[in-house]
Amino acid sequence: MSSERLSRLSAAGVAVWLDDLSRKRLASGDLDHLRRDHAVVGVTTNPTIFASALADPGPYTDQIRDLAARGVSVDEATRMLTTYDVRWACDVLRPVHETSHGVDGRVSVEVDPRLAHDTSATLAEARALWWLVDRPNLYIKIPATPEGLPAISAALAEGISVNVTLIFSLYRYSEVMEAFLTGLERAAAAGRDLSTLGSVASFFVSRVDSEVDRRLLALGPAEARGLRGRAATANARLAFQRHERVFAGERWRALAARGARPQRPLWASTSMKDPGYRDVAYVEELVAPGTVNTMPEPTLRAFADHGQVRPTAVTEAYAEAKQTIDDLTAVGVDYHAVVDTLEREGVEKFAASWSALLDGVARTMDHPA
Repeated sequence: MSSERLSRLSAAGVAVWLDDLSRKRLASGDLDHLRRDHAVVGVTTNPTIFASALADPGPYTDQIRDLAARGVSVDEATRMLTTYDVRWACDVLRPVHETSHGVDGRVSVEVDPRLAHDTSATLAEARALWWLVDRPNLYIKIPATPEGLPAISAALAEGISVNVTLIFSLYRYSEVMEAFLTGLERAAAAGRDLSTLGSVASFFVSRVDSEVDRRLLALGPAEARGLRGRAATANARLAFQRHERVFAGERWRALAARGARPQRPLWASTSMKDPGYRDVAYVEELVAPGTVNTMPEPTLRAFADHGQVRPTAVTEAYAEAKQTIDDLTAVGVDYHAVVDTLEREGVEKFAASWSALLDGVARTMDHPA
């Protein structure tokens, strides 16, 4: 895999993160290889990724055997297994964290998604994970549900760096930025060093096209089909426009003067689901300075092979993006219905993945190798 195109992407201001983690990848040195040779400066995880990793219990056998012998609960065993991997990944990426002065080299771990609609439980879990991993380059992933927003502010106020996940809508993204600013203001009031706090806002991409395209095909007319594959990038570009406005404002400047760093937009779910579209479109079309693009390894390799970098891909396309959303509305695609559906389903899917992960750990603990 060539690093030339990935290096150009980094030079355009896009932090390249890997959307994957497993103990096998850590033990083989593969993550360190991606860090050293292929411009990877961060890692994201989610319940689906961990469920996939634990589907091969071999690398986890010794730890699972010990956990079973101690009689710990399945929930606690799962927490120990996943945070072990995240702590290890934090250590692998620590050099990036240091050379980037705390901006990158980050690894994200998600609170139990079954808590997504419980503010107090989400915050308690965030505190527990922050304490358990105990690494300065950790991000705690908190979903951008209405109940998650106050937990985001509270976590930041306590000095916990946050990756806000499962953002699909422009209006929810505005609320996420508000929660970020509120959290930093509270941290500043408590006398915390704002320069040590980090945050990204994970704006999901591919699922928007999947849902919009499904609705367009149900409509039937040829003009509706002409809009297929355009909603996701339009939505993300308009999100970046909102980001620019907020982080050029007076409220942000007051925080920046105290050492705060902006919350970066992170483009999540960037693998192409429809084989009829260009496989690296969600990377190429979302190049913008001060952003993160987290990719599964196949997308990373595809971009390294044939991806193109156009530094103004986002900022020169705001009018086009707005027109796309307007055109979708005109043919009968309800934007609010789409993004509300995606948020609800996103939480449900991650909760289902978490339950599958727990089931797999329980089976292995019952019959350790």
